[in-house]
Amino acid sequence: MSSTETNTDLLKGGIILINKPYRWTSFDAVNKIRSILRRHYGIRKIKVGHAGTLDPLATGLVIICTGKMTKEIHHFQSLEKEYIATIELGKTTPSFDLETQIDKEFETAHITTELIEKSLEKFTGDIDQIPPLFSAKFINGKRAYSHARKGDDMELPASRVSIREMEIERFAPPELMLRIVCSKGTYIRSLARDLGYDLGSGAYLAALKRTRIGEYDLSKAVSPEEFEKLFE
Repeated sequence: MSSTETNTDLLKGGIILINKPYRWTSFDAVNKIRSILRRHYGIRKIKVGHAGTLDPLATGLVIICTGKMTKEIHHFQSLEKEYIATIELGKTTPSFDLETQIDKEFETAHITTELIEKSLEKFTGDIDQIPPLFSAKFINGKRAYSHARKGDDMELPASRVSIREMEIERFAPPELMLRIVCSKGTYIRSLARDLGYDLGSGAYLAALKRTRIGEYDLSKAVSPEEFEKLFE
């Protein structure tokens, strides 16, 4: 289903492309869509789920499945992703993004476009990436972020991920904007951290927008508010 078509019976099964707002969780988007559909169809139960988490501090494309399409969520989760990432060079945070405060500062005067391009080549292809402790990964039956917020000092095991494309969209020191095409399981926050260290500095993820999941593009998505207006 196109995100702008309302004549399809979403009770039976469909997909909705949502542009997730800043500070919303993916579950917030699911709950909003479920509420709209319950009210529209006048029912209490409808299957609704998202096909891939997007951090609250990130914006962009979330695929939401309804009805029988919830059985296909695993298919959407495995698709290639595209992001636009804004990276702040010269500073680090424990969470590798803006969830936590800046803890260290570094020199950036030596960082050039040429140096960045050489560094990007090292992280393109199949790489072993250490996920951030501030993540939803499980450690001993608990989410990693619960350990992080308690101040536990530990490191998650590396995961094999694939980064197919990385290119500089804009470099205005200390801000670097990249377009990234990558596999499921890639943490852009970890990539920002690793890139900063490789540049002989530090870095954290200042903003992130998911622009594509497989063939599904952000340009075809609607905000939760726009989706609600379709049913008014």
